Amino acid sequence: MPKSDNQKLKIFYILDYLQRNSHEDGLVRASDLIAMLDRQHNISCDRKTVYSDIAALQEYGVDIVSVPGKNGGYYIASRNFELPELKLLIDAVQSSRYLTEKKSKELIEKLLTQCNEQDASLMKRNVLVSGRVKSMNETIYYNVDTIQNAITQNRQITFSYFDWDLGGKRKFRDKSYVASPYGLCQDNENCYLLALSERHGITSYRVDRMMDIQLLAAKRTPCPELTGAALTEHANRLFQMYSGDTTNVKMRFHRSLINVVIDRFGKDTMLIPDGDEYFNFTVNVAVSPMFLSWVMGFGSKAKILYPQSVADQLCDLCREAMSQY
Repeated sequence: MPKSDNQKLKIFYILDYLQRNSHEDGLVRASDLIAMLDRQHNISCDRKTVYSDIAALQEYGVDIVSVPGKNGGYYIASRNFELPELKLLIDAVQSSRYLTEKKSKELIEKLLTQCNEQDASLMKRNVLVSGRVKSMNETIYYNVDTIQNAITQNRQITFSYFDWDLGGKRKFRDKSYVASPYGLCQDNENCYLLALSERHGITSYRVDRMMDIQLLAAKRTPCPELTGAALTEHANRLFQMYSGDTTNVKMRFHRSLINVVIDRFGKDTMLIPDGDEYFNFTVNVAVSPMFLSWVMGFGSKAKILYPQSVADQLCDLCREAMSQY
């Protein structure tokens, strides 16, 4: 192929090379770009042409810094993602339990293309995916996409649901499920679908345990409790997505647990001092074994004050657990 045939692609090759190889402490010189174009893409050009292409990219909006002088050159000063932002996204991907190990590695590789190769190499050293507890459902990535499409198109879905048996194999439940999907929520490092089911009412499903999701022609059944701001409010009342009777529960916690309460219920939770060492607060929660276990885990530093029926449930749960020992 004649060297002139690739001239129209030259500016794209220059941009790609700068994105992958330039940084503030590692400038790319015009001679580097000329050698790269000739060696890798069979394009011949001179310094004047490179200067013109760099100027065109700068005018287009690419933040290319030109450093003058004998040891000068070019580097891209700002990118789509700053390094702390990329690190944050990579940490979220590698810590997510509902993404499989394979999909986590694929997503991290894509994220690393957003920085230069030197920074990508440094960040790879800190990526830990192998050996972590991850989802074993390779279709989950596409499950999320299908569910989002159903929500956008206001349509119901049908799917199969499975549990794990003692041998670590999937055991599918007998009946196929039909539900009106309203939102996806992450809790306890898992991804859940919040939906309205004719059989179960307002409920949640682990997305990594859903299979063969199909969109139905039927429109979603209206559910004001899962629409708009109500969806977030509903999710906040649940503990690890376990449903239960929604109740206003008044509790007394030790002051050492203030951060725990704020992290779980939000900074707008009204905390009322109760003596020098304790505080009281009231929250609207779905009373489930997971909520009761959460309170129980703080021992003598946490107490349910009202209603008595919820306090009694906690006592029953404690007695049930103690009966095994």
